[in-house]
Amino acid sequence: MLEDLDLSSIADERARELIQRLLNLLEGVMADLRAAQGENQRLRDEINRLKGEQGVPASSPNTPQPPPKPHSSEKERRQPKIWSKNRKTDRIAIDREQMAQVDPAHVPLDAVFKGYEDVVVQDIIFRTDNSLFHKEKWSSPAQHLSSLAPLPHGYTGQCGPGIKSLALTLYFGGQMSEPKIAELFRSVGVQISDGHLSNLLIKDQGAFHAEKAAVYQAGLASSPWQHLDDTSTRVHGQNGYCHIVCNPLYPAYFTTEAKDRLTILDVLTNHRPRRFLVNAEAAGFLEACGLSAVRRQQFAQLPGETLLDDLALHVLLDTHLPGLGPQQRQWIMDATAVAAYHAELESPVVRLLVCDDAPQFTLVTDELALCWVQEGRHDKKLSHMSYIIGRCWKTSCSVSGCTLPNCWPLRRSRHRQRRPD
Repeated sequence: MLEDLDLSSIADERARELIQRLLNLLEGVMADLRAAQGENQRLRDEINRLKGEQGVPASSPNTPQPPPKPHSSEKERRQPKIWSKNRKTDRIAIDREQMAQVDPAHVPLDAVFKGYEDVVVQDIIFRTDNSLFHKEKWSSPAQHLSSLAPLPHGYTGQCGPGIKSLALTLYFGGQMSEPKIAELFRSVGVQISDGHLSNLLIKDQGAFHAEKAAVYQAGLASSPWQHLDDTSTRVHGQNGYCHIVCNPLYPAYFTTEAKDRLTILDVLTNHRPRRFLVNAEAAGFLEACGLSAVRRQQFAQLPGETLLDDLALHVLLDTHLPGLGPQQRQWIMDATAVAAYHAELESPVVRLLVCDDAPQFTLVTDELALCWVQEGRHDKKLSHMSYIIGRCWKTSCSVSGCTLPNCWPLRRSRHRQRRPD
């Protein structure tokens, strides 16, 4: 209605001016109203989120959105590849062969047989394979003993190895929910309850843990260097950290509550019971940390060259080094744990760790190296810093009287070398 309004058609100039002011005022009020409605909706969504509910989902506009910009590391790593279709027939395992014949009624009388043309067709069969086992049972009246034949390997409970492996694959590999997996099984005639399916996924997983431990031990022994990184994660509503240890042959994942130096050693030793060793290497570690000379002298009096567990170390410190502060105690625990790790004989010891420059990685291994992503970030910082240095020297900057906020020489003169805490 307002689109058709023509103010020039109003003859009275004062009335036309008043109507224009009124429309401007109305437009401002409507803008404030829309802003207030949006703020009220955001507050309602926040209240619902605090209650454990969900707010109004954000709807994307219908206009086409530009593609997301890649990260700098992704852009530098991505290289154009020439696409070509690879042959896959040679990699397909043939389960059965079948002859396809021509109808004799459609073959001319003068036709000559020219052999066969092979065509590989992939297919999959998804059906039940239920088995009724007749287990032999023997009884000895004289000895009051009975013998019952066992089931083949892998057959335990009411479900065979096929259902168990497929359930694990669909849930963990295919990211399918338990109701959908149960629905798929029931669609082909498998009689399974929701509770039993859940038990297949979460119970009796000791064999998988043992297999992971064996793979991890083999991976640690495969090379003297390992790549280690950690990232924040949530487990049962609590903040934690996921550690990834890998090299080109394997990856391994661990979830922990902390990411300090002792936790890093737990990961590298596959969470075996912690061990501590008092020796010269531990004393050098404490000197690098900045432990006082008095405390280092007291530490040198401790009985050395004997592996200690967690409880024995705390008892030893309480007896010979009373009054230790939390930071001093943590330094001593880190030093003795690193010394015990380097003296390890039963498990592989990592000599070079490829990681970032986080303080918990320092002094854990003989050598540290940055991965190419971390190295690239430092190169970019150095490139930016060289520009700042050029600005400082071009303006005849002096460290004592520099007024530039990003003066690198001034910042360097005030920088104190961080201790490995």
